[in-house]
Amino acid sequence: MEKIVYVSLDERPCNYKFPEQIFKSTDYEIVSPELNIMPYKRTAGDFSKLKEFLLKETKEAYGLVISLDTLLYGGLVPSRIHYLNEETIVSRMDLIDQIKQNNPKILIYGFQVIMRCPSGNGADEEPTYYKTEGRKIHLNGVYKHKEDLGIITNEEKIRLENLNVNQEYLNDFENRRKINLNFDLNTIDYAKNNLIDFLILCQDDAGEYGYPAMDQEVVTAKIKEEKLRMKVYAYSGADELGVIMVARMVNKLLKKTPKFFIKYPSLTSGTVIPILEDRYLDNTIKYQIISAGGVVVSSYEEADLILVALMGATRMFPTVFHNQRDIDVLTNLIETFEFINYVLDKKPVIIADLFFLNAGSIEVLDFIKENGLLKKLAAYAGWNTSSNTLGTCIAQGIRYWLQGFDDSHLAFLIKRYIEDIGYCNIVRTSVTKQLEKHGMNYFNVLETKGLAASLVEKELSDFITRHLCELENDFLIENVNLPWKRMFEVDFDIKIRK
Repeated sequence: MEKIVYVSLDERPCNYKFPEQIFKSTDYEIVSPELNIMPYKRTAGDFSKLKEFLLKETKEAYGLVISLDTLLYGGLVPSRIHYLNEETIVSRMDLIDQIKQNNPKILIYGFQVIMRCPSGNGADEEPTYYKTEGRKIHLNGVYKHKEDLGIITNEEKIRLENLNVNQEYLNDFENRRKINLNFDLNTIDYAKNNLIDFLILCQDDAGEYGYPAMDQEVVTAKIKEEKLRMKVYAYSGADELGVIMVARMVNKLLKKTPKFFIKYPSLTSGTVIPILEDRYLDNTIKYQIISAGGVVVSSYEEADLILVALMGATRMFPTVFHNQRDIDVLTNLIETFEFINYVLDKKPVIIADLFFLNAGSIEVLDFIKENGLLKKLAAYAGWNTSSNTLGTCIAQGIRYWLQGFDDSHLAFLIKRYIEDIGYCNIVRTSVTKQLEKHGMNYFNVLETKGLAASLVEKELSDFITRHLCELENDFLIENVNLPWKRMFEVDFDIKIRK
């Protein structure tokens, strides 16, 4: 049995657990570091133990899929707040050279995140000063970028002059960005020298203008200069990178190239620029597919998989509370599901539920149930950003295409319905409203398995009874917890009843 070693972006379930949950197989094994080696939110992972793990596990492995942010900085959030000097980071990158020396045949796929710059105040995952200076720092980047491009307006020039960003904080932020950007560029050299066999540099929480967009321009220019555009990709995304890269590795191992046909509910859905991204949806979907080792084809007849991308006709909605016209009138969900019904016995169907930021759609779930599709889909996802959703369901769809329907597939499919629609759309908001009277808030629920988790478990059970009664006898939900002691993400296990 071949071995794939996987080092995730951080310890959250979407990064640490999803690849193994999706790609369980008897053809290969996926080996990851123990959680006590990995980061915990703002606390960096243990590099010395990670080094020991990697040198041992990669000696005879087929491949390594690795987050370079975890290798270099100790994780995603630590990459935004670290005070590491460049000599330390260089010494950590040398581990890639050692791995290749020890196992010259190993395939290394790396991924790295261009440091984000959120548009609002908030220090939960940023430097502490971002609580008060975040908005100013973001706008400073936007206006400076526009100034460099020669498109800043007079009004924006005045706003830039009056921002009054704390210089000490700005220097700290910009110095860290400079260090991180240097190592984004350094990893491109590793790809050039064949120490990394494939690389993705993703722009986290992207926008058209600002610090991340400026960094991406530098990265893209370097990729072009080195003639590496077919080996190093740069686009929008972050938390889906693990599953996408493992999918690519599995396809390479099995010598498979899945062919995808993309179906939209509206002629214009593919031209929507999703929230927190910087390019047309159609552009990003194609990046996700080729990153996973697939290709896009022009007809469903020649496809292996059908990807149904449910985006609004003109925009992605920031919340589940919205003007329904964009969905009811400007998209055609009825025709879309008629197409799914027609093609389902011919090709596996993936549904990417992209109408809302941070949540799947109850209406989409109703269509799925009305058409008897709950246990017939190759994949469903609808969580967080458009890219997070796409990467997750593309990876699950590939696994279904490779291995078919089994308990592992069903468990992950059910988990997506419950988490993406039940938790993200309904339960998270409902439980958050109850926290204040218990001395908690959205960003601090005190414990991973405390009162808040018990409230979540009860309301998830209610959601299952109300909305997934058709599946209720198929599974048990276990080990509900809030891994970062906050309400944004949830974790639980699905156990299929025998």
